Amino acid sequence: ANRRCRGRGLSPAGGGGAHVRRQHGGGGRQAGQGGMPVPEGVWDRGCLYRRVCRYRGVPVPMLTHTCPCSPLLGRRRREAAEEEVEETPQEKKLRLAKQYLEELRQLEEERAEDEEELEPADLIGDRLKEDVLEQRGRLQRLVAKDVQPPDPARIRVLRGHQLPVTCLVISPDDRFIFSASKDGSLIKCKWEVDSGKRLCVVPGGKKGTEERHMGHASQVLCMAISSDGKYLATGDRSKLIMIWDAATCKRLHIFTGHRDAVSGLSFRKGTHQLYSASHDRCVKVWDVAENAYVETLFGHQDVITGLDSLSRECCVTAGGRDGTVRLWKIPEESQLVFSGHQGSIDCIQLINEEHMVSGADDGSLALWGLTKKKPLALARQAHGEQEAQGLQQPYWISAVAALRNSDLLATGSHSGSVKLWKCGEGFRKLEHLLDIPLVGFVNSLKFSAAGDFLVAGIGQEHRLGRWWRIKEAKNSICIIPLK
Repeated sequence: ANRRCRGRGLSPAGGGGAHVRRQHGGGGRQAGQGGMPVPEGVWDRGCLYRRVCRYRGVPVPMLTHTCPCSPLLGRRRREAAEEEVEETPQEKKLRLAKQYLEELRQLEEERAEDEEELEPADLIGDRLKEDVLEQRGRLQRLVAKDVQPPDPARIRVLRGHQLPVTCLVISPDDRFIFSASKDGSLIKCKWEVDSGKRLCVVPGGKKGTEERHMGHASQVLCMAISSDGKYLATGDRSKLIMIWDAATCKRLHIFTGHRDAVSGLSFRKGTHQLYSASHDRCVKVWDVAENAYVETLFGHQDVITGLDSLSRECCVTAGGRDGTVRLWKIPEESQLVFSGHQGSIDCIQLINEEHMVSGADDGSLALWGLTKKKPLALARQAHGEQEAQGLQQPYWISAVAALRNSDLLATGSHSGSVKLWKCGEGFRKLEHLLDIPLVGFVNSLKFSAAGDFLVAGIGQEHRLGRWWRIKEAKNSICIIPLK
């Protein structure tokens, strides 16, 4: 009765002490007896909660604090919940848009303080235009024309792997480099201006010891890092995908399911969805946050040698000797087939959401648009020719890299140099810029997110086989500063 009276804004009936004894556990002279109304939200001296506190020896709440038994507290909670529910989807979108613009304004004002070039309003407008162009795959920052040849004396070499380096990735904040090799070891290095410091080494083990051993027990062929820098994924010849905590290098999970060597890995940007490619000719989708398998996609006629993805729910793969590059649309479970190389396509990289670059063992470098089935531009014998057993053969393209949303590309082979390329306007032309001398097989290339350095994984052998061996090469990681 007292509760109903309070709900209607009336004073409780006389003799409210009976209600108070039931609600607050009884005991002592209590408010509400003798027709006096019980003050809402005020602790009663005989409250059961205060008595339990005394019994357990914990601090007793002040009499002025709100009582958990109080109807006032329940009403406050209901009012707060109603306020949350009152926001419509349109109002939520508007609030989030204002919050995003405010964050952009603060970020661009900080940049403007350093550069002192544009007004904050212009900076926000330019940034929004860039975001729209990036989502549509039409953003192309023209940086290639300003790249200067690096000083060979400033190229730093980091040693640590016993066998050829096969793959590497750079953390999203450009502070760390992760590398792996044919010896099965995984090394995390801290990138510094003057020196490369090894922070973590996970040594490789013997075959059959995967469960007892922390690291891989066979050659590591590929690796990927999530866009938030939380997870690192590595794939090996033993058909295993291992998930690591990137901060501590602790192994979190092992995915099994491929029937042959895992040759390509990529996280979808902004998510923990992982795409994997294998020599078993299929692509698999995984949810790393839930340690779950999602689905398998089929289509290639030969081993898959490379894979890449960005923020859209799709990925691109290189199909080796089947001579095709494929775009996989995950929700539609469909694929687009591109052809243009004559030899085995060994490496692939997305430039933006609409363009990609690939390299093959016939020495050709191809620039693709996702709306055309043939290359937009093709450079044949990009690294020249070599004489092998009395025959002139082109140098294989063993690695490609693209500075995201720009016109700058890099390619690697065993020709003794890494080559930088410029994409022409509309991605319809490839122009050679300069050579960076490096001895050995360039098995992996990655640009930093800021574009101020390029990292190359060097080995005495090709990452997928032992067709040649360059004895004078060093199994190492080379950090090339760019201006």
